[in-house]
Amino acid sequence: MQSTHRTSNRRNALKGVLAAAAAPAIITSAHAQAKVSWRVQSHWPKASGSFNGSLVPLAKELDERTKGRFKLQAMGAGEIAKGSEIFNIVRRGVVQMGSTAPSYNPDESELMNQYFGIPGTLRHPWEMMHLVKNLGLEAALNEQLKARGVFMMAEKSYPTELVLKKKIAPGEDLSRIKIRSAGNLVDYFAAAGFVPQNIDGPELYQALATGVIDGAHWGAAVGALSMKFWEVAKFQMKPAVLIANDVFVINLDAYNKLPDDLRETFTMLVQERYFRRTIEYQHQEAVATNTGVTKYGLELVPYPEDVQKRMAQASKDILAKDMAGGPKAKEMGEKLTALMKDLGYV
Repeated sequence: MQSTHRTSNRRNALKGVLAAAAAPAIITSAHAQAKVSWRVQSHWPKASGSFNGSLVPLAKELDERTKGRFKLQAMGAGEIAKGSEIFNIVRRGVVQMGSTAPSYNPDESELMNQYFGIPGTLRHPWEMMHLVKNLGLEAALNEQLKARGVFMMAEKSYPTELVLKKKIAPGEDLSRIKIRSAGNLVDYFAAAGFVPQNIDGPELYQALATGVIDGAHWGAAVGALSMKFWEVAKFQMKPAVLIANDVFVINLDAYNKLPDDLRETFTMLVQERYFRRTIEYQHQEAVATNTGVTKYGLELVPYPEDVQKRMAQASKDILAKDMAGGPKAKEMGEKLTALMKDLGYV
């Protein structure tokens, strides 16, 4: 009888062990099959080259890599929010993710202006990529954004160039030239003598066409072509005034709740696309510029020397002011300055 009892106990114990061992496998299997859908509010209008060249391909590739388990619902500028509003609707969890420019929310971190880009400093996108990823700018920024419940990942680095409706003559009074600008570029252009104004993307073409403004920047050639600026403004100013970052802002709680495999796939894809998209964008810049010249009669025009001198001084002043914003801003500003020295820019 005791032998039968012991055998029965061993069988029951074995069943218990097997059940305990099986339970995590069942849970893990169910977890691995979980499906996720995020809403992504973009600052790009649906007509913008970046909406269709950046956000739409990201959503498609994520869907493919996760076999339909992780979908992004891409919304054009203004569907729920636009511009500076996007950071807050992501922070509050109204949407899980947004595309934005760091210049829209400079007060959220002392590093936000440097993450957007300091005018007149770096000259090529790879230099910004090096600063963001290898020299620690993005990681330092995200340490500060934790308290806001969000984090950011760079989407691409790209040049910013001004498009004007008329040429600038040397020594011309620029105070009669109204341009759309944003972030620290407002101070930069103001120091050069222009009159900057803040206008959201969806209203830009109309503002240019009707003479509300005399010029604008929306990236460089790709942005100008996709927004149809060259239909009404024929002069693209050289050189680029800024190497900037477009970025994704992501709700930290939503990110942490992702199944492990989806979180890893998402993170690696966004990181990978930052490098691929930045390089791809430079190719598209060349194609767009050629299109502008041959199809729209675009002229590539250098800034007059006197304007360039004022811009150079403005760049120094803006960087110095930014570095005074806090210890991390000072630290990263010193890294930026050291990089510029290595490159022979200062």
